[in-house]
Amino acid sequence: MATYVIVGAGLAGAKAAQTLREEGFDGEIVLIGAETERPYERPPLSKDYLQGKSEREKIFVHAPEWYPDNGVDLRLGIPVTRIELDHHVVRLGNGSRQPYDKLLIATGATPRRLPGPGHYLRTVDDSETLKERFEQAESVLIVGASWIGLETAAAARAAGRAVTVVEPEPTALNRALGPELGDVFARMHARKGVDLRFGTAAAEITDTGVRLSSGERLTADLVVVGIGAVPEVGLARDAGLEVEQGVLTDAALRTSHPDVFAAGDVAEPFHPLYGRRLRVEHWANALHGGPAAARSMLGQEVAYDAIPYFYTDQYELGMEFSGDIEGYDEIVYRGDVESLEFVAYWLRDSRVIAGMNVNVWDVVEEIQELIRSRTIVNPKELATGQS
Repeated sequence: MATYVIVGAGLAGAKAAQTLREEGFDGEIVLIGAETERPYERPPLSKDYLQGKSEREKIFVHAPEWYPDNGVDLRLGIPVTRIELDHHVVRLGNGSRQPYDKLLIATGATPRRLPGPGHYLRTVDDSETLKERFEQAESVLIVGASWIGLETAAAARAAGRAVTVVEPEPTALNRALGPELGDVFARMHARKGVDLRFGTAAAEITDTGVRLSSGERLTADLVVVGIGAVPEVGLARDAGLEVEQGVLTDAALRTSHPDVFAAGDVAEPFHPLYGRRLRVEHWANALHGGPAAARSMLGQEVAYDAIPYFYTDQYELGMEFSGDIEGYDEIVYRGDVESLEFVAYWLRDSRVIAGMNVNVWDVVEEIQELIRSRTIVNPKELATGQS
């Protein structure tokens, strides 16, 4: 009987295990996680769960009984310390060894850190700690106008706290959305009373706040850092797998070893649609990448070409984003940007490469079809909904 081992008990790993069973795999599945919680979804941790609007049980991927009922050996609180490719074995932190026939690496990412005693938001424990600290702190300083940073800022303002955001880029979400749309989010947060400090970097977190690269010191009761994440590629690199920004895979999510696969935040697969490697950290990538990897492990023909997708909820703004803005040369708007009810399209050579719907719903499929088709569009018709 074959044994498939999944290293990383997050959304990608849990969905991979589920798909293996749904596709008829009757061998042994071992799902190993370093955290003590069973697999859960991370987006609520900086949104509803952080604001106390969502119950804890709703964040989990499966009920506790799902794992034994489906023959999934879930081992929690045990880090994998080494992958031995030649022996088809993983070594665990408790000293045991686990053989495998095929292996999925779904180790995710870890927050990029700064020197000093800051708070980070990655795990359910992190989210619960911040909820408690919001009740105690009068002022919150957030390093990084990233998605995590801005969602945390919105949660802190909802809790009635004074909020300052420090960001070295010229505006919010500058790399993710570009300056035009980044400014939309910046203006919204400014209207909500957030003190935005752009063009300045945090050099160090102190016991009383943050020291900026300029030497200026800002004080706050609570400092939260949201400056991106680093993929957990250490196991793969140490094992001798090919690694760059993430673990390199082909379009079937197969690594440089034929029996080892990678999915989720840690993977850097070749994307058939874009014709290049593309590492995506968002929730949808784990949701769809785990099942794709599972099918590939089973020998099915897989070409993982999901269009990057992300969503956010901040104050009264709900948004969905699809695509990748790299190389855009034009932005077309449909709707009213100032009232935060619009669709934005990023174009390159008159083709849609990304789209974002803000407080406009049921258009993601349309946006993704425009991206996939690579159709040359008329900007005026696109703006009026005729394209």
